[in-house]
Amino acid sequence: MRAAVRREYGGPEVVRFEDVPAPVPGAGELLVRVLATTVNRTDCAYRSGHPRINRAFCGWPRPRVPVLGSEYAGVVVDVADDVTSYAVGDRVFGFVDGRPGAHAELVAVPADGLVALVPEGWAPADAAPGMEGAHYAHAFLRVTGLGRGQRALVHGATGGIGTAAVQLLHAEGVEVTAVCDRPPPDPDLLVRLGAATVIDLSSGGRLDDAASGFDAVLDATGHTSFATARPLLRSGGCYVSSDLGRGGQNVALAAAGPLGRALRRRHVCFPLPRGNAALAGHLRELMTRGAFRPVVDRTYPFEELREAYAYVDTGRKVGNVVVTMPDSRWPTS
Repeated sequence: MRAAVRREYGGPEVVRFEDVPAPVPGAGELLVRVLATTVNRTDCAYRSGHPRINRAFCGWPRPRVPVLGSEYAGVVVDVADDVTSYAVGDRVFGFVDGRPGAHAELVAVPADGLVALVPEGWAPADAAPGMEGAHYAHAFLRVTGLGRGQRALVHGATGGIGTAAVQLLHAEGVEVTAVCDRPPPDPDLLVRLGAATVIDLSSGGRLDDAASGFDAVLDATGHTSFATARPLLRSGGCYVSSDLGRGGQNVALAAAGPLGRALRRRHVCFPLPRGNAALAGHLRELMTRGAFRPVVDRTYPFEELREAYAYVDTGRKVGNVVVTMPDSRWPTS
């Protein structure tokens, strides 16, 4: 099968197209023919090997698994004998963090992981970005326990995680203040996603413009710190970042988080994501009822995957970058 591989860590130039053996589904797995995939922060980290802690999982000194790609939408073409939840011909989408392989014609995925049936009426390119950013965003909600009537500030609101977080928070009845460092092409985008207030840092807005007293400050890009967010939080409020922070400080501070929460002090939580079938089903349900729709910035053909990586590396994408396979349509029969 045709696949995008990297045999060493580096920039987009290390990505090569090769013919490699097709994966065989093991116990509990599905084999999916990929119709659309994405390039996201996870993929770029696996490709570059940065931050270097990624190499502990991806291999040292060279990558263990050459095929890239973590997110996909496609059609099930084979299932292991012990799988009863899916059948050949099912249209599915999902995320395979920790075991990439979706930048290829075929990918094997665990049936009990982050995979779900594609909602009715969704094209492969629309469904492909439905899991990666959203499952990280959901971890924000899980560790903070935010709910109806509370207030949250989302910093980095135009990224893949940020656009998902705004929608997931809004779906839970949380009042959202969205902070971005670049105006999206559609100036009303963040409001349409559910933000009550938008602060655009690129047009003179300042974080200080946000009202204080937030129940949580959620950093979707790693561009703030607890010290920056602390004045914005109410007593007992929580700062959460998708980034480890300088010197791993967010993880260290989160270790004291339970005590801070118990004492009603401002504190840090770290959003370790959990990927399972229950979460996949929840995200699919939100997509089905229109409460969550991944934002797509650009779409590239598979042959231009390196260009897609280069664009994501700029850090300027709004939402998600989708990559379509040569035949990216659902089969008619």
